Amino acid sequence: MSFASLGLHSHLLDHLTTLGYATPTPIQQQAIPAVLAGKDLMAGAQTGTGKTAAFALPLLHRLFLDKDTQAIRVLVLTPTRELAQQVHASFERYSAPLSIRSVVAYGGTSINVQLDALRKGCDVLVATPGRLLELLMKGLIDLRQLDTLVLDEADRMLDMGFIIDIQRILKKLPDSRQTLFFSATFNDDIFALSKTLLRDPQLIEVDNRNTTARQVEQSVYAVDADRKSALISFLIGSKNWQQVLIFTRTKQGADALAKEMLKDGIATQAIHGDKSQGARDRALTDFKAGKVRALVATDVAARGIDIEQLHYVINHELPYHAEDYIHRIGRTGRAGATGLAVSLITEKERYLLTDIEKLIGTPFVVQWLPGFEPDLDKVIRSPKQREPSKKTLRAQALGQTSPKSKKSPRRRR
Repeated sequence: MSFASLGLHSHLLDHLTTLGYATPTPIQQQAIPAVLAGKDLMAGAQTGTGKTAAFALPLLHRLFLDKDTQAIRVLVLTPTRELAQQVHASFERYSAPLSIRSVVAYGGTSINVQLDALRKGCDVLVATPGRLLELLMKGLIDLRQLDTLVLDEADRMLDMGFIIDIQRILKKLPDSRQTLFFSATFNDDIFALSKTLLRDPQLIEVDNRNTTARQVEQSVYAVDADRKSALISFLIGSKNWQQVLIFTRTKQGADALAKEMLKDGIATQAIHGDKSQGARDRALTDFKAGKVRALVATDVAARGIDIEQLHYVINHELPYHAEDYIHRIGRTGRAGATGLAVSLITEKERYLLTDIEKLIGTPFVVQWLPGFEPDLDKVIRSPKQREPSKKTLRAQALGQTSPKSKKSPRRRR
């Protein structure tokens, strides 16, 4: 099947040829006709399979054919700044020959720069919920002529606590819009939300639900917590790995790990929610350019880094939400390339590995690396000692005193 068979405009087809796009991916083959037909859609596919093009290309096609109004016609909501930048860059790349303007808006940077861009004209707005709500509440944008709403990585937005913001945003949108959900994972919360937002949606799942990318090799090593950083440095140094993305659960953990790796002589930077947008952009630019060998990130970056030649992902700690594991390792093995995902676990983290195994339906063989074998004496626990609940552990990672703490404000991105 070719892109021409999907009904896209000749201008888009010619441009896709110059970009090197020859054959649509399975998600693109199924989603593009549905979006062109104006249907509401729930589409799930593994990361790196071209989900952004699956909605961007048909929406650009429709905008090009009907561009009489000077108004925002397409709104794409993303959970993180990095993903907003990535989606916006894709729209700009695909729309180069069409004279269609896209603008990106997110927190952590000057709103005035974004307003200047909006005043010059905007057909497609890519935004994070917090900044979009700010623009709406101040009356700085008008979405009454919106045709299509896209929720990209909708499950992550719910997980990050954006549901109230999304509900407030929806009140500002026309009821007659087209609504599209795109994600690599779907959970019960997403299906519940879809029943309130989508009208007779078409469900597209090109793989079994919540599966990992087949071209990514996955390995799990048991190791003591205090030797994880040393093992990571050993793997990178001894195997001469370049461009390694490493995930931690907390911002403090990311900074501490980057500091330890620098001591081992590995050029490393950390990115997380407490870093300024400028610092995050510079770190990503240096990482993509090969100036930084390892990038340590929290899950804020799990769905916003798109590097086709990224071969290595390491989980310094497994995530509390099993779905995040799929998105983390999906940063490698993109666009048909192969990749390697290595996870390091302690005995206390075995239950997190079990959650992941249940989600993806695949058991792991936990290995020991010679020289880094775990000390079994450290894992002997008192029979009365209880494993902390996942809610308690997640609250601690977010800096809250308890899972239900109301003192810690919800962060907007």
